Amino acid sequence: MAEVVSLKGDDLATPLIVEEDGGVLKLTLNSPPANALSIAMMEALLAELRRAGAEKSIRVVTISALGKVFSAGHDLKEMTAHRADADKGTAFFQKTFGLCAELMLAITHCPKPVMAVVDGLATAAGCQLVATCDLAICTDTATFCTPGVNIGLFCSTPMVAVSRAANRKQAMEMLLTGETIDAGTAKEFGLVNRIVPKQYLQQVVDKYTATLMSKSPVILKIGKEAFYRQVEMPLEEAYAYTAQVMTENMLERHAEEGVGAFLNKRMPEWKDD
Repeated sequence: MAEVVSLKGDDLATPLIVEEDGGVLKLTLNSPPANALSIAMMEALLAELRRAGAEKSIRVVTISALGKVFSAGHDLKEMTAHRADADKGTAFFQKTFGLCAELMLAITHCPKPVMAVVDGLATAAGCQLVATCDLAICTDTATFCTPGVNIGLFCSTPMVAVSRAANRKQAMEMLLTGETIDAGTAKEFGLVNRIVPKQYLQQVVDKYTATLMSKSPVILKIGKEAFYRQVEMPLEEAYAYTAQVMTENMLERHAEEGVGAFLNKRMPEWKDD
């Protein structure tokens, strides 16, 4: 039974619904219809991701949303209101984009797997959020885009995540045209791992989380950190770095247990440190 841990009063007053269910931290964007990444939404997500990284009981994080839109990106109404500030909104814009970068880095640096669960439109910084997550599962009706070019605000920060998930030509297609792509194209581009009919979405998510929960959290932490570090390195440097990581990994108690279990044809037991 999932435990709701952070609702206060009416659900709609809380931008983020937080539930813990057997080691899975479920974060649900709760500001329909747009589920915009407002300052409040990003601060709430950031706080929960940091908590997930610190608490041993949390093994996997999922990010989903209520309504027909996963996330429409930054709250343009919130941002536009600050054009009336003395600095024409400069400080607030810097805060917004800086906080967004901090949020995306928190996903990457979180030692637990973070999975986006998308049933709807993910656009601009919402698409960035999906592209940043370690894994992404979507329904066959989900759509994605980086449409900033259409309104005079090029999706430069979403570009960082999208260009690392898709190849260069595919990323530029999204960024230069601003056109919406369907779930199949998003999978072809590398933005999502799996496409499933809506009625099977939770079943597939549960299967993924169960698989992740069966792995050693110590080893997942080592592997996730190494993945994001090596992917930005030149080839020779990446091999030197990962060889050292594997040496240190081999000395871990969980590696000793896992290899021993494999050789003795039994299931490993991942005991807490």
